Parts: sequence; C-alpha cells; structure tokens
Amino acid sequence: MTEEKKTPRKKIKAAGEMQRIMSEYFYELNDAAKTRNKKIAWCTSVGPAEILRSMGFLVHFPENHGAMLGATRMATDFIPAANALGYSPDICSYLTADIGSYVKGITPLSKAYPGIESVPKPDVLVYNTNQCRDVQDWFAWYGREFNIPCIGIHTHRGVGDVTEKHFESVAKQMEALIEPLEKVSGRNFDRDELKRIVTLSRECSDLWKKVLDTASNVPSPITFFDGTIHMGPAVVLRGTQQAVNYYKQLLAELEERVRNKEAAVEDERFRIYWEGMPVWGRLSAHSQLFTNLKTNVLASTYCNSWIFSAFDPDDPFRSMARAYTELFIVRADEAKEKYIKDMLEFFKVDGIIYHDAKTCPNNSNCRYGMPQRLEKETGIPSLTINGDLNDLRLVSDEQTKTNVEAFIEQLEEKK
Repeated sequence: MTEEKKTPRKKIKAAGEMQRIMSEYFYELNDAAKTRNKKIAWCTSVGPAEILRSMGFLVHFPENHGAMLGATRMATDFIPAANALGYSPDICSYLTADIGSYVKGITPLSKAYPGIESVPKPDVLVYNTNQCRDVQDWFAWYGREFNIPCIGIHTHRGVGDVTEKHFESVAKQMEALIEPLEKVSGRNFDRDELKRIVTLSRECSDLWKKVLDTASNVPSPITFFDGTIHMGPAVVLRGTQQAVNYYKQLLAELEERVRNKEAAVEDERFRIYWEGMPVWGRLSAHSQLFTNLKTNVLASTYCNSWIFSAFDPDDPFRSMARAYTELFIVRADEAKEKYIKDMLEFFKVDGIIYHDAKTCPNNSNCRYGMPQRLEKETGIPSLTINGDLNDLRLVSDEQTKTNVEAFIEQLEEKK
C-alpha cells in the first residue's frame, strides 16, 4: 500500500512567543504554590478572572488543564479514577479527566514544563455556570478536598433576548464576590485596578477577534486548529499586557499573510465552519485529514467564545455581566441559529461540521434539529461527527475519516 502523501499546514511563526509567555505563566503559578508568596485562585474559563486579577490573585484555569489532558491523550487513562469516585462517564470529560489526574498525582504540566510536579494548590475556587452546571460540581469537589471557599455566579441559560434584568442579576452576583475574596486575599478591593484589568481584557478580546476574523479572507491565513492552540493567552492571560502584546504580534503576521495571499491550507478549495468542541486528542490528525483534502476548517463558535466586546472599564461589573451573559452557549436556539448564519456568511463557508461530543451536551448543538433547520434556510450542507472532547474511547478515527471524505466529495459535486 502506498503511503498517503501529507500536505503540510502553514506554521505560524508567533507560536514560539506564545510558548514563552505560557511557560512564564505556568512557572509563576508553580513558584507561588511553593512559596505561598501570592494567593492563587482557580477560575472557570469564562469566569470573572478580571475580578480575581484585580485583587492580586494568580489565576489557574482547570478547563485549560482539562484541554491539556485531552491534547496529550492522557485524559482517557484518568477518567476511570473519577468514575470510581462516583462521577458518571456521561458527564464532562474535562471534569473527570482533571479530577482523575489529581487523584493519580500526574499532570501533563510536568512533561511540558520541567520542575512542575502538580497543578498549583488554590486558596479559593470561583466559578461561573454560564457554560454548564458541571463546573459548579467540579469546583465543589476541590472545595471539599482542599477545605477552602468555593464561590460562584449562576448565569441564566436558554436566554433569547438578553435584557437589563439579566445583566443586573449577574452584576450583583459579581459584586457579592468581593467581600469573600477580600477575606482570602487580605487586601481591599480597588475599583481603579479592576478598570485597568478590564481595559486590558477588552484590548485582548478585540485583538483576538481581529485574529479570528482574518479567516474571512480568501484564502484564509489561519485554521480552526491554529485557533484552538493560539487561544491559550485569551483564556489564561486575559487581563494582562502579555496577552495584548502577543495578539498584536500574531495579528501582524496574519495580516502580512493576507497581503501576500498566503494560505494556511495550500490550494484551499473548500471552507468549513466547525460547530462544537474540538476533539483535543485528534487536533493534529483532523487538521491533516482536512488539509489533505484541500479543505480549511477556518472558523468556529468555540474559539469565538473568548471574544468579549461588551467589556467597558467605565462600567466594569455591568459590562462583565453583559459579556459573560451574551455568550453563545447560554442562548436559546433561535439566537444561536442567527449567530451561526451570520458566521457562515461572514466567513464564506461551504459546509458545516457539527461535533456531537458525548460528554458535552451544552456544546453539542446538533441534537435537536438545528443542522437540518440551518441547511434548509442557508442551503449550506452539514456533517455531524460523533466523538468527545477528551474521552478517546468515544472516538472512531476510521468512521470520522470515511464520513469527512464523503462529505467533501458531496461539496465537490455541489461545486
């Protein structure tokens, strides 16, 4: 059998700088955990990190650790350890992989960053249920394990029109975090410092949007698979100057590609929108699969989840409440479908891939007829692939490959 020829995806030069600042971030957390010279907060990835940073906390994001467990293909080995504690194999595999990793005393951080032996022990846990209820239960487990405060924000779900009442409710919950956080941090809340952090988060967000929006060019200078990696600073370093500086550098590189008409996928023929979670343990394989088919998966709902255009330093609590409540994931289907239709038009998309992630129903939008409704309205065909974000026992590589190749043939016939 002849070996399948691989078409390389164009590499991003700025990746080296991203690795450097991410390394600094993890080592700073590790040093603080050892010396206890700074307080450490754990926060959900779309949670009030700005408040925590303004109060002097270093911030660790367990969901980022969960994604690392998935990308390194370690997650599947750890999930059973959490199942043995009573956590169902049907719930979030970020949760079960992360808790299993902790129980086993093993972390991918050790391999990536020599000298780091474990995730940093927290002083406080802060969640926002705007993604799912799982984060609350996830953090509650660590609250019991470490015997530390676990506090959070409960966001409305299934929201159609986002109203002032929604913002007011979430803003009040954010303000209520201040007193318990002051007790843990040992310092008083400084509104000016929060405004400074929110300014940086807004700048980071605006730059990240510009980065992702470069994919609207033909050919696209970036892929969805690039986005899942380069979103790292937008998740764990928003509210810092490092993230702002990094996205300025990345944007400049991509804009140069646009000027030179340099494609991320050579001879780009088809443009695909990815709806749902990545399959973290198959990022490279999926990227290669589509690249070999001259197809660029170039935009997604997922990577856009860290665009917070509502942030306003002059009204930090209400603007954060707005930003964290307007998220795609908390919206009703009608609002979600309008959002996706706008994205399909903006990115000049030929087809949609829906990832039905077994353990992530909140990020799987293909179970109640949405693909069929959108195809009827837009004429853009779609494919649903079954899998999971972390649990590779739920992923069939052969089935995915066969279905994707057939889908691209369908697009070829249509074209």
